[in-house]
Amino acid sequence: MSSNSHYFDLKDYSFKETPKSVRIFWSIMKYVVLAIACLLVLIPLLTVLIGSFKTKQELLHTSAFVLPKSLEWSNYASAFTNGRVLEGLGNTIFIVAVSCIGSVVTGTMTAFVLQRFNMLFTRLIKAVFLATALLPTITMQISVYQIAVKLHIVNTYAAPLLLYIGTDIIAVTIFIQFLDNISVSLDESAILDGCSYPRVYWSIILPMLRPAIATVLVMRFVAIYNDFYTPYLYMPNHRVVSTALKDLTTGSNVSWNVVFAGVIICIIPSLIIFLSMQKSIYSNLVSGSVKE
Repeated sequence: MSSNSHYFDLKDYSFKETPKSVRIFWSIMKYVVLAIACLLVLIPLLTVLIGSFKTKQELLHTSAFVLPKSLEWSNYASAFTNGRVLEGLGNTIFIVAVSCIGSVVTGTMTAFVLQRFNMLFTRLIKAVFLATALLPTITMQISVYQIAVKLHIVNTYAAPLLLYIGTDIIAVTIFIQFLDNISVSLDESAILDGCSYPRVYWSIILPMLRPAIATVLVMRFVAIYNDFYTPYLYMPNHRVVSTALKDLTTGSNVSWNVVFAGVIICIIPSLIIFLSMQKSIYSNLVSGSVKE
């Protein structure tokens, strides 16, 4: 017998050669894990949804999964009026819109420079981005807050807008991955035809980055929409979605049915956007990480 016969060649092995019972077992386990993951996500949402239609007494004296005797739509009205949720939604939409547009502009410009110009300066900037990404954000908040105080932008919309628009390393990475798939010859041809680099960016690079822009927009929307720390610290006198929900829980006599109604109201916009564009997010992330 040859000594080579003692070695196992993975190329000659196929999953189809596994016994049928084993394949059925692993298929069942796969769906069991997926079902458990879905339940872990859906059960909290279901309890909040049911609780938002209960009276305060029903919520205190019945199980979380017991349906209400009647739908209390007044909980949603109270969340809009007493909790200033409507004001929070308006402010949040304004901040999200400006921040997302600004993030796309700064992110695409930064990625264009870092990916297309390979020099010592750009390599240094990449190293700085990597170093700052490894630092915990909370450790820099004291310095950031002191700068905001010196600029007199605390308790204004300018503070969160500047923080959100600031270059995001994740967005820049996504844009760089997509730029890797865009041939440099397009830039060179445009420059030979008399285009400047700003013109190349605006007319060639930016339109071809639309899939990546869609991905970054959704990711930034969800992150900014759910952020509590930044608006609570930098604009305490202005309500956004997260701080409006926090105000509903203050005091000793909290109406949790109203709080649940406010949570449902605030979940709906981000849920609709994420569900409608989730396929685009996942496919764009994958396509941006693979070269042809």
